[in-house]
Amino acid sequence: MSTAVVIEAPGEHRLTAHTPREPGPGEALVRVHAVGICGSDREVYQGNRPEGYVRYPLTPGHEWSGTVSAVGAGVPTSLVGRKVVGEGFRNCQVCDRCHAGETTLCTDGYEETGFTQPGAMAATLTLPARLLHPLPDDADLTSAALLEPAACIAAAAIKANALPGERVAVVGTGTLGMFAVQFLKAGSPAELLVVGTRNDRETLSRQFGATDFRTLPHSRLRSSGGTPIQELPDDFDVVIETAGSASAARTAASLLRRGGRLVLTGIPAPGADGLDPTDLVVRQLEVHTVFGAPPDAWSHTVRVFGAGLLDPLPLVTHELPLAEFSEAIELVGSGDPKVGKVLLRP
Repeated sequence: MSTAVVIEAPGEHRLTAHTPREPGPGEALVRVHAVGICGSDREVYQGNRPEGYVRYPLTPGHEWSGTVSAVGAGVPTSLVGRKVVGEGFRNCQVCDRCHAGETTLCTDGYEETGFTQPGAMAATLTLPARLLHPLPDDADLTSAALLEPAACIAAAAIKANALPGERVAVVGTGTLGMFAVQFLKAGSPAELLVVGTRNDRETLSRQFGATDFRTLPHSRLRSSGGTPIQELPDDFDVVIETAGSASAARTAASLLRRGGRLVLTGIPAPGADGLDPTDLVVRQLEVHTVFGAPPDAWSHTVRVFGAGLLDPLPLVTHELPLAEFSEAIELVGSGDPKVGKVLLRP
């Protein structure tokens, strides 16, 4: 019997029998291969995801890979049997932001797979076929399950627009940080610095292309003070921040030369102290932010992955059956440095 995870309410979940929903017009039915767990899934389970960004009861799972089993009317039958990943944002397609390709800014309201719509922690997932991105026939579906967070970093890399020969840096050494290293390395930088709080991430950072690695005490990276970190350089062209704290954002800004480009991808706690606006203006820093991934970032991610320039597999440390959802959530929140990306398998 196939099963699905259902979070009934914060802290309450159950495994339930899963019946595939036949695809309607414009939809596709995907047999799920693997689904990743990230911090936002833990927020859903704990009940501290921001209001309006979750709807219970819910089958979670927004990072996934699979194979198309069936399609509805109006969808090319050539998709059947294809390995795929899929966008999460269920955009309206008709507002001005959607027409501009900025689907994560859809003005019709927030809807996303795994948060307000059924997700992939089930044997199958039915979703609009327009959200699918076919993969190469020889793609590794376990690796591909991590392409959703990779696409978010691809959006950051596109906004950063790092040119060959520029000096670039990444603040944060989690999954997003390691993807940022790989995307920036593919652009042939002159230098690629990684800044984090864990010495054990240096080897992996250098494996992915970092030329330098600096470790800051955890308390300093996350402190509430706004003093720039003096022991770090201050003349980089581009910095991508992935750590998700206000102090990490300040550290990232302190790395930049005058007129440098900063992209923030992490989401600090509400009310956190932000960047100094005087510093931004006087140094004329160019600041961008990312929340989710629009279609162009997804397409770019799939191309880079297919070209062999993106390797998610070293980030995976645990693969568990779907029935061990509770154990997986505990692993993600354990703080154990040996725990990287956790995948569930239906």
